[in-house]
Amino acid sequence: MGWMRNQEVIKSFLAMAGISAAGTAIAAVWDRDFGLFTLFLCLLLLLCHGVATSRRYRRIASFSLDIDRILHGNSQIFLEKYAEGELGVLQNEVYKMTVRLREQKQQLLDDKAYLADSLADISHQLRTPLTSINLLVSFLSEPEVSNERRLELTRDLYRLLGRIDWLITSLLKMSKLDAETVLFTKEVVSLRDLVTKAAEPVLIPMELRNQQLDIDTEGKVDCDVSWTCEALTNILKNCMEHMPDGGHLEIRGRENPVYVEIFIRDDGKGIAKADLPHIFERFYKGKDSNENSYGIGLALSRMIIVNQGGTIKVENNPIKGAKFSIRFYKETV
Repeated sequence: MGWMRNQEVIKSFLAMAGISAAGTAIAAVWDRDFGLFTLFLCLLLLLCHGVATSRRYRRIASFSLDIDRILHGNSQIFLEKYAEGELGVLQNEVYKMTVRLREQKQQLLDDKAYLADSLADISHQLRTPLTSINLLVSFLSEPEVSNERRLELTRDLYRLLGRIDWLITSLLKMSKLDAETVLFTKEVVSLRDLVTKAAEPVLIPMELRNQQLDIDTEGKVDCDVSWTCEALTNILKNCMEHMPDGGHLEIRGRENPVYVEIFIRDDGKGIAKADLPHIFERFYKGKDSNENSYGIGLALSRMIIVNQGGTIKVENNPIKGAKFSIRFYKETV
């Protein structure tokens, strides 16, 4: 029997035996019959203790086998049979541990599937411009290429390389946000300065398209200026690309005691109803996306805003175009 190898159990039996012997001897001195009765009671108690200890050890051994089967992936283990005494407490803790291990296992499987999908998407996104680059290089290697054609092909190469550089940079930023290694540096800045800085990269493209930008903001916001500007720039760039030539883009910002809200509205075609629930998903490209879209700009914007405790949503304007609503909540009210 396994419990006989437990020194603590042996010591307890020896102590009980010694106490029983001493009690029996004292009872026998007092009265012989009383001594025999005391000896019988002590032996009975020792026997009951031995049976109970043996039964408990058998249950512990069975419990140990069940835990071993759990660790080896058997999910059809029922621990309700141990719902008594200290084993019941131990069963409750093991059950919680089992549930947690299963959740972690499922999370790891989900992360593995997500990583595989992400790698497939990234490879697809890189393969398209790389294919075009290979074609351009083959054209440049032809000896009959004129100087004008060579310059045109060179400009196309620079454009494609710029797209690849932007894609890789954005993916690295998203991976840092996923890993929660980005430390946002909060500072109070006026909404006007923030929006103006975010709009700078799209001013020239909008001018070439004869598009107008209207900014009307009041108040201040506490955020990481660099990251927040990138998030807003991606949204503005998306709106600009989906507006017609001569379109109008407006930015409104207001502050109240609870939050700071920024509205970005365009007068384009709007977003298809089927695309609205997925517009912030990574690598998602709507049916109206152009060929230069990678489906990560808006996803990156959402990650930046959400990681700063903000919220972002998009909806179609009642008349035409899309409207992005961004909120940064204040820590103290």
